[in-house]
Amino acid sequence: MKASAQSMGSSYETAIGIKFWPAAVSVKHFFSDDVAVEGLLNFWDRGFRVTGLYEIHGAISDIEGFRWYVGPGAHIGVYNDNYYHGHQYNNGALSLGVDGVAGVEYKFKGAPIQISADIQPYLELLSHPYIDVWGGIGVRYTF
Repeated sequence: MKASAQSMGSSYETAIGIKFWPAAVSVKHFFSDDVAVEGLLNFWDRGFRVTGLYEIHGAISDIEGFRWYVGPGAHIGVYNDNYYHGHQYNNGALSLGVDGVAGVEYKFKGAPIQISADIQPYLELLSHPYIDVWGGIGVRYTF
């Protein structure tokens, strides 16, 4: 992949943008045509979380710019209020766990825009472990 000020083709090297559910700033960088790392900084009503995801990508059919991705990851964060998820988490309680991701993305040819939709199941490990699912819709500027 060729780096430039913006990616106008159907592929890209790096993208930055936002993801909805919960709200997150997203940065994604490809190390090869089919391997990327994505970082998420989530802000939600009960705290914040930093998540790192290792993503393997593959083409979908013959649609240029349309790909699937899957991979593992991990998160760390802090609860900022008394959060109840089957058990009480106090203000300042640490959030730590393992994540997964599965989704699809499309890079618009002729525009530096990429969109994605995914699910991100996770296992919270500290205090009172639980399983939940995040995910959502992402919009990123590519370069």
